[in-house]
Amino acid sequence: MNILHVVNIYFVLPYFIGDQFKYFKDKGHQLNVACSESEYLNDYARQQEFDYIETPVNRSISIAQDFKSIRAICRFIKKKKIDVVVGHTPKGGLLAMLAAFLCRVPNRIYFRHGLVYETSHGFKRKMLITIDRITSLCATKIVCVSPSVLSRSINDRLAPAAKQIILGKGTCNGVDTQEKFNPARINAEHQKELRKKYGISDDDFVIGYSGRMVRDKGIIELVRAFDSLENADNCKLLLVGMFEERDTLPDDVKERILNDKRIIYTGFINSGMEYFYSIMDVYILPSYREGFPTGVLEAQAMAKPVITTRVTGCCDSIIDGTTGLFAENNEFDLATRIDDIRIRNRINGENGRNWVVDNFDSRIVWKEIEKLY
Repeated sequence: MNILHVVNIYFVLPYFIGDQFKYFKDKGHQLNVACSESEYLNDYARQQEFDYIETPVNRSISIAQDFKSIRAICRFIKKKKIDVVVGHTPKGGLLAMLAAFLCRVPNRIYFRHGLVYETSHGFKRKMLITIDRITSLCATKIVCVSPSVLSRSINDRLAPAAKQIILGKGTCNGVDTQEKFNPARINAEHQKELRKKYGISDDDFVIGYSGRMVRDKGIIELVRAFDSLENADNCKLLLVGMFEERDTLPDDVKERILNDKRIIYTGFINSGMEYFYSIMDVYILPSYREGFPTGVLEAQAMAKPVITTRVTGCCDSIIDGTTGLFAENNEFDLATRIDDIRIRNRINGENGRNWVVDNFDSRIVWKEIEKLY
């Protein structure tokens, strides 16, 4: 089959698809990508052996630009004789499903990676729900990335229940627990160099986060929780990700992150995320909404205890009290949970690794995707 994935930005390709490219190529299929322009895309395409087209897939609505992008995707579909179109995220999904519907592609799959309207209000919320319903109408099958996303999607009547599925216990791609996110494969010398680069000593307790640096991820509460920790002179807050203009953080929080010597801000990291997990003592995601947080699974695969919230997506990502701890999204409860791990050692990280290996390894999820195709 000839399969086209439509995403908004290059950054999500390793998370949403990753080594699926090679897996399905070995099965005799050809994979393609439609994506906004990126300096990294060409090298990644050569590495993973897929064809691609660069066309703007912007998060904001722009009727003129979106029409041009739909037209470009349609041309690519016809040129490559695409059999399956897979759309990711609300905007990528919308453009992908509209183009595939217009071109009468027989298999149109929309991956619902989360419910962006959950933290929106008023007209914006209604508009986002309407967009998702239009996307769902054009799709032949909808993959919800977690049980809680599926439940909410059905309750909010985004699409008929019969049209919506999850892959196994969830996620869109799973986690490479054998080669990449495997503590046994970490090079001790490289890990030591990374600690030295960021000024992290062996005695430091490292509280880690990875992802977009925005309000919805609970970054404000995380920074304040870090401030409220007692007897925490040896604590470091490691933030791996990039600031975004959409849902941007307040200036005072940005200033704290950039100027506090105990807070390590890396900016965008293109590779080697497993080494950042390896130097964390606890991984924390105090998010307000998710689809299925890949970072939480990756951290657990690296045998790290996790703290997260009970919101959509996150509530499916740990076993409370066994692989991690749930926390309320406020600085006081977050600080308490951090100390449950920092001082009271409540969670054994190996439990999380075993759980992820058994349920969310990439090869388990890829077999489910193959059945879907």
